[in-house]
Amino acid sequence: MKRSLLVLAFAFAPACEGTVSSTDIGNAEQDLEAQVPQNAHVFWAKGNSHGGGGSPDLIYHGGPVMTGGAYVEPIFWGASWSNSSFVSDKITGLQSFYAGMGGTSYEATNGEYTDSTGSHVGTRITLGSSHTDLSAAVRAGNKTAPILAEACAQASTLVADGYYPVYTDSPRGHAGYCAWHSTGTCPNGTQIQFAFFFNLDGDSGCDPQDTSGLHSQGLAALANVSGHELSETLTDNHLDAWTDSSGQENSDKCAWSFGTPLLSFSNHTQWKIQGNWSNRAFDASTGYANRSGQLGCIDGGNFR
Repeated sequence: MKRSLLVLAFAFAPACEGTVSSTDIGNAEQDLEAQVPQNAHVFWAKGNSHGGGGSPDLIYHGGPVMTGGAYVEPIFWGASWSNSSFVSDKITGLQSFYAGMGGTSYEATNGEYTDSTGSHVGTRITLGSSHTDLSAAVRAGNKTAPILAEACAQASTLVADGYYPVYTDSPRGHAGYCAWHSTGTCPNGTQIQFAFFFNLDGDSGCDPQDTSGLHSQGLAALANVSGHELSETLTDNHLDAWTDSSGQENSDKCAWSFGTPLLSFSNHTQWKIQGNWSNRAFDASTGYANRSGQLGCIDGGNFR
């Protein structure tokens, strides 16, 4: 995984119009299955998890964190989003997820991390408009540029504290990761945060195994990876803030390690979400263990 900053000047001008050239599509489809996206931090699938490796504590590298929290506009990309059977509870569920996350004890697990001025990650999560693009989603699992282009084209409001998660209808196949987040610059000059998500319906490698019955399997899987990617975005939004010595972000180090069975959000929804790494917890020998056996994972439930 890389920590380098992605600054896109948009080599293909039509991106701001929501179109991508056939060359870009072809490039995005090449070698999808086994590559890590360039200039992105990825959430590894089960069996490929890199969480817990390297130096135990996260190290500050000088970059910004999202001290004001995040403004979120989810984007649902692909023809399948017109199919009610495919959609199921996913769109309304993810809207509820983001609407309820702000100010929760789970979101507060990111709060110990600061920028160069000592300002902490903010607790505000504001849900903006959601967008559905029924055009064929670019199979961009290993490319950041098409996802940035989609976020810039579809978003209603492009702001520096904006986070634009793009949920595609493309299945993961044999890719070794479930989702990723990155940063880039839109044609209007605004640097934003964005993320890519596969369709995780029936995907055992990205399934948190939520047995509560509150959500479909596909929504439960997306919610878990959504918590992961947004937590990492808050603490490392330009990919140059908080990582450990091997490049792992706070959620990476607790990948596929769950503490509290269900976490409660402010809108009374409940979710199964893995924890986030806390330097404070590790240094105090508290929290629960990650997959490498290191104490330091917290989720805002029983482990704070």
